[in-house]
Amino acid sequence: MRFVSAALAALFLSTSLATAAEPNAANWDAVLADAKGQTVYWNAWGGSENINAYVDWVGDVLADRFGVKLVHVKLDDTANAVATVVTEKAAGKDEDGTIDLIWINGENFASMKRQGLLYGPGWAQQLPNWSYVDVETKPTITTDFTIPTDGMESPWGMAKLVFFHDSARTDASDLPDSADALLEWATENPGRFSYPQPPDFIGSSFLKQILSEKIEDPAKLLEPVKADEFADLTAPLFAYLDALHPHLWRSARAFPKDYPSMSQLLADGELDITFAFNPAEASSAIANDLLPDTVRSFTFSGGTLANTHFVAIPYNAAAKAGALVTANFLLSPEAQARKQDPTVWGDPTVLAIGKLDDQDRARFEALDLGVATLKPEELGPALPEPHPSWMAMIEEEWARRYGVAN
Repeated sequence: MRFVSAALAALFLSTSLATAAEPNAANWDAVLADAKGQTVYWNAWGGSENINAYVDWVGDVLADRFGVKLVHVKLDDTANAVATVVTEKAAGKDEDGTIDLIWINGENFASMKRQGLLYGPGWAQQLPNWSYVDVETKPTITTDFTIPTDGMESPWGMAKLVFFHDSARTDASDLPDSADALLEWATENPGRFSYPQPPDFIGSSFLKQILSEKIEDPAKLLEPVKADEFADLTAPLFAYLDALHPHLWRSARAFPKDYPSMSQLLADGELDITFAFNPAEASSAIANDLLPDTVRSFTFSGGTLANTHFVAIPYNAAAKAGALVTANFLLSPEAQARKQDPTVWGDPTVLAIGKLDDQDRARFEALDLGVATLKPEELGPALPEPHPSWMAMIEEEWARRYGVAN
C-alpha cells in the first residue's frame, strides 16, 4: 500500500508540475512572477526600420518594467516561423521551442490552428488589457480571415488597403476609384503602376482586392475554396492581370520585391500610384523623410480589404509567461497610442477609445495623424478577407502564369 501511495503521489506531483509550467493568464500576478527573467524570442517581419524601432522600444519597456528580455527575430516571411514550429513538432520537441511569439494572421494562423501548433485556447481574452479591446465594432478582432481566433491570438493592430499618389505629379481628379478604373488608368499611364511579387503579403493582398471586386459572387470567397471551382471563379482575376501586366512598371518583366521597394519607386518618381495595408503609411513615411510631403492617400468608394493583425504563442514556447506579458503590453493604451503615431509607425489601434480613462484617451486625442491620413469616414467600406485557403491556390497559379526572378 505504501508503494502504491508513493507512486500515486509521484504521479500527482509530476502532473502538478506539468500543469504549473503552463501559465494561467487569469492569475496575472503569477504570470508576472514567472515571466521575470525570461527571454522572449519574437518572430516578426523585419522589413521596416520604423517598425523595428518600435519593437526595440517595446523590448526596452519590457526589460525595465517586467524583467523580460525581448529578442526580435526578423523575418521576411511569417511562413518560415510556421515551418520551424512544424519541424519541432515532428521532431517531438513539445517543450522549450525556439519561438515564443509570432506576428501573424491569415493563412499562417489558419495553418497553425489546423495543425495544433498554437497555445490556447482562450488566453487572449484573459489578458488584463483585453478589457480595452474594441470587439463591438471590429469583427476581425475575433475572426481572422473567416477563421475564429478562439483566443489563440491577441490583436495588435488594424489594417485597411489604401492607395497613395504624389499630388505634385498626379491630379486627384484623375485617380481611379475601382479595380476597373485602375486598369484604365494604368493603360493610359504605362509603367507608372506595379505591385509586389506574390507571395509578398502586400502583393498577394492586391490580388485578393481585385478578385473581391471581379468575382461574380463575393460570398464564395468566405468559404474554403473548392479545387474543381477554382479556375472558373478566379478567371476574372487572371483575365484582369493579363490585361494589366503589359502596362505595369517594366512591363511586368520584374516586380517590386516588397512594399518598401515599391514605396521607394514612388519616392524616386518611377511610380505614380502605390498602396499599403496601413491608412497612415504615407503620413508615417513623410514624417520619416521617406516620401515627399506632397504624397496623399485615396481609396475606392466601393471598399477595400480590411483585417486585423495579431500575435500568437506556439504550443511549445519556452517562455509562455513572458510572451503573455508581451502580448498584454502591446494592448496597453500606452503602446497602442505610440504605435498609432505616424512619426513612430502609424498603425491603427485595436482599442475602443471610449473604454479608456481620461488620461489614456488623451494620448490618442493628442495624436497628429498626419497630412496624408484619411479620416475614418473617408476610408470607405471594409471588404472581408477571403478564407485562407484561397491565397495558397492564387499564389500558386500566379507563379505558374507570371512568376519572374527579380
